[in-house]
Amino acid sequence: MGAGMLSEGFHDVPAGCVAAVVTHLEMRAPPAPRPAPDLPGLSFHRIQAPGTDWYRALYARVGAQDWLWFSRLAMAEAALAVILKDPDVEVYTLRRDGQDLALLELDFRVPGECELAFFGVAPELIGTGAGRGLMTHAIARAWARPIRRFHVHTCTLDHPAALGFYIRSGFTPTRRQIEIAPDPRLGGTLPDDAAPQVPILR
Repeated sequence: MGAGMLSEGFHDVPAGCVAAVVTHLEMRAPPAPRPAPDLPGLSFHRIQAPGTDWYRALYARVGAQDWLWFSRLAMAEAALAVILKDPDVEVYTLRRDGQDLALLELDFRVPGECELAFFGVAPELIGTGAGRGLMTHAIARAWARPIRRFHVHTCTLDHPAALGFYIRSGFTPTRRQIEIAPDPRLGGTLPDDAAPQVPILR
């Protein structure tokens, strides 16, 4: 068993922390096109150099309250601003009636690669086909650049259908890890009622 590998069996998670199984996935070539769903009233937009307040609000709406996304909420303002203003980071949304209802972030900062850094839709769009439509745009934008690898990771704190969705979209699982992190609800990054399906162990 290699260094850093967990042995078989149960392993205690420290009080005040959350644990997730993380699955890494990738595609090495564009997948066969899937029929794009009809999304009446929704339009796809790139947000050039988004402000941190706009980004954090949409990030929280899409992933924090329901799925315990917290990394970008805990990140220092200056560090987040540097990422969002980088010309090799592209941010997109789906808009309806002036409201931004999805977050797609593509990170091209590693030459020859694109990371699907963040991907999700607001709760009212789940189950409408908007996620599949957003993924169609994501794949097209990623492979429009000269990349060799498009990759993403998801975890067991995310929507339970996320892993299957990525596989159906053309990604292949390549690696699995366990991630342990401080519970963001205990440090004040997220409210206590966020992701009630994940119990807080103080």
